[in-house]
Parts: sequence; C-alpha cells; structure tokens
Amino acid sequence: MTMTHRISHGSGAKGPDELRQQMERARSRLGETVAELMGRSDVSGRALTRAADLRDKAGAMGVQLRDSAGHAAHAVERRAPESVQGAVRSARRHAGPLLAAGAGAVLVTVGVRRRRHH
Repeated sequence: MTMTHRISHGSGAKGPDELRQQMERARSRLGETVAELMGRSDVSGRALTRAADLRDKAGAMGVQLRDSAGHAAHAVERRAPESVQGAVRSARRHAGPLLAAGAGAVLVTVGVRRRRHH
C-alpha cells in the first residue's frame, strides 16, 4: 500500500489539493521533529553552551569576590594596626594573582560538584 493511498483513505481528504496540503503539513511536522531530535543529540553543542554559562558565572563570581575583598580590605585598613595595614596594601598590589587563584578554586569546586551530581 502506498503512502498516498494510506493518506487518502485514512485522512478524509476530499481531493488532490487537500491531500497535497495534508502531505505538506505532515512533511513540515516531520521536519520540525527531525530538527528537534538533532538538537537534542548535539551533545557537543550543549556542552559548549554549558561551558560558556559556567564561564559567565565564574566571571560574575570573580567580580563579586573582587568587590567584597575591596570592601573588606578598606574595613580592615581603617581599624587595623600599622603592621596589618601594610599586609593589606601588599595584598592589593598582588590582587591579580590572588583573584586568579580564587577564581580557579571556584571553577574546580563547581566542576567537582557537577561530577558528583551526575
């Protein structure tokens, strides 16, 4: 039995034009389904998207950490004795490597937690 025969008998089409329209709608739905399945099977693409999201979150955390550290440093500097104030000034001069280490620790922690949950 051909597809045309099955569609014409089971679909209630009243003529060749209506049958063509039904077939076109069926093709369109099939195309959408195939596109959706391809999207779901694109593991690599989804992984890249997730990695970009995690990088964005880590960047936002870095900004928050930098702001919090700055506020804390100012508070400590105002109340601390001279020896501690010197240490705070030294930490500020080397803030880049300290922040990079902190951001790295955050990324490792996020990665470990994600692996434990999967």
